[in-house]
Amino acid sequence: MKNRDCLLLIFTRNPELGKCKTRLAAKVGDGAALDIYQFLLQHTVSITHGLTMEKWVFYSNEIWEEDVWTTEHYKKKLQKGEDLGERMLNAFREGFQSGYEKIIIIGSDMYDLSALELEAAFQQLGANDFVVGPAQDGGYYLLGMTTLKEELFQDKTWGTGSVLPDTMENLKGNTVGMLPLKNDVDHYEDIKDIEAFRPFLKHMEK
Repeated sequence: MKNRDCLLLIFTRNPELGKCKTRLAAKVGDGAALDIYQFLLQHTVSITHGLTMEKWVFYSNEIWEEDVWTTEHYKKKLQKGEDLGERMLNAFREGFQSGYEKIIIIGSDMYDLSALELEAAFQQLGANDFVVGPAQDGGYYLLGMTTLKEELFQDKTWGTGSVLPDTMENLKGNTVGMLPLKNDVDHYEDIKDIEAFRPFLKHMEK
């Protein structure tokens, strides 16, 4: 049975050469960065497709009909807004307007994330107003809420280490469930010691 009051938002970039994982590509090359991102997309599909809540995938540029996100498991949408904050805000707003009561957003580049942890995050929203998954780079890999709080998406310098502390400042006075600290994949150093990524980095060892 579907968990009809829960919604998972997945933000993804269209996997195109030279347009994804640009910070990683600066070190490993555009081709390897694209292969790594497609590997991460497959991982995100593997940990989310079996979850019982509704799942919306938001594409960065255009909706692709034939790709890893099957319409059987995901509803496909397009990100709307000038920056990441506005795009996330619009996605959450649409979710709440559609009647969902617990909404969580993740990206599509977290290797260190499991289906059980996503289910646990939704359970946290049963006891808290918000849930946050802090990332080692000073941002967050997951954000969830039971009511829309617009200031979470405003006045942030996205992609910097100030995002998490500024977000937590916005959440003062609310109940917040905190998830384990994790590392997302942005740089070569994030993956160079992880066995699963070794096939993509062989050219770096020469």
